[in-house]
Amino acid sequence: MILAEKIVKLRKEQGWSQEELAMRLNVSRQSVSKWESMASMPDLDKILKMSELFGVSTDYLLKDEAPAEDGCINGESQSQEDARSVTLEEANQYLSTVRDAGGKIANGVSLCILSPVLLILLSSAAERKILPLSEAAAESMGICCLLLLVSAAVALFVYHGLRLSRYEYLEKEPIVTEYGVAGIAETKQEEYTQLHRQLLVSGIVLCIVSIFPLMIAAATENLFWEDISAACIFLFVAVGVNLIVRTSFIWGSFQKLLEEGDFTREKKAEERRNEPFTVFYWCLVLAVYLGVSFVTRCWDYTWIIWPVAAVLFAAALALRQMLYNRP
Repeated sequence: MILAEKIVKLRKEQGWSQEELAMRLNVSRQSVSKWESMASMPDLDKILKMSELFGVSTDYLLKDEAPAEDGCINGESQSQEDARSVTLEEANQYLSTVRDAGGKIANGVSLCILSPVLLILLSSAAERKILPLSEAAAESMGICCLLLLVSAAVALFVYHGLRLSRYEYLEKEPIVTEYGVAGIAETKQEEYTQLHRQLLVSGIVLCIVSIFPLMIAAATENLFWEDISAACIFLFVAVGVNLIVRTSFIWGSFQKLLEEGDFTREKKAEERRNEPFTVFYWCLVLAVYLGVSFVTRCWDYTWIIWPVAAVLFAAALALRQMLYNRP
C-alpha cells in the first residue's frame, strides 16, 4: 500500500474529512487532496505530524511494504474488517446511476408539488361559472388529476429508489475505497462545484420569489386571478425544488464516496440512530397533510405544513442529539 492510500485509509478511520485533516496539519484542503491523489508528496514535517495524529509509525507511512498498522482512534485501536470496500468500477457505476435516478426522483417531487394545481384552477373556474362544470364535477376531476400525478411520482420514487437501494451502504456503513476512487471523486466534485452552487442558488431564489404572483394578483382584487397566482406559486416552487433535489443528489454522491460532509463515519452512526424516528416523523407529517387538505379542501394553503414540518424536524433532531449526548 502506497502513502496516498494510507493517508486516505487512516483519515477515514478517524472519521475526518479532508478539511478536518488539513486543519490539524495547518495546510489547505487542496494539499490533502493532492497527497491522496498522488499529485504531490507531503513534506517530512507533515509526515511526522500525521504519524502522531494517526498513531502509526513513520516507517508504516513511508515504506510501501511495511507491516499493516490499524492506527489509533481516540486512543483505541480500530479494525477495518467491518468497513466495506468500494471498487473503481462500482464507484463509477454509482455516480452514473445517481445522475440519472436523482433527476427522475427530482421530477417526482415536482409532480407531487404540482398535483393540487388543476384541482385549484378547476374548482375556482367552476365556482365563478367560467367553465360549464358543476363545483362537484370540477372537484372530482381535480382530485383525479391530483391522484394521477401523485401515482406517477410514487412510481418514480419506487423504481429509481430501488435502483439506488443497492448503494445504501455508502450512507450507512463505513467504507474503504480502492486506489484511484478518492482521486476521481475529488476531481469530479471540484468540476461540479460551480454548477452545484448555481443550481442551489437558483432553486432557493425561485422558492422565495414564488410569492410574487400572489402579491401582484392581490392588488387586482380579482379572486380568480388570485387562484391562478396560487397555482403559479406551486409552479415556481416545483421548479426550484427540482433544481435543489437534483443537484443535492449529485453533490451527495461525491460526499458519500469521500465520507465527507453529512456522511462522515460519526454522522453515519448518528443517522442510524435517528432512522426510526425520521421514518415515523415524515409518515406522520404526510398523514396530517393529506387529512387536513381533504377535510378543509384548502390545497392552496395546506402546503405550508411541509416547510413548517421541515423546521420542526431540524429542531427535533437537534433536541434528540442533545439528549443523547447528555452525560
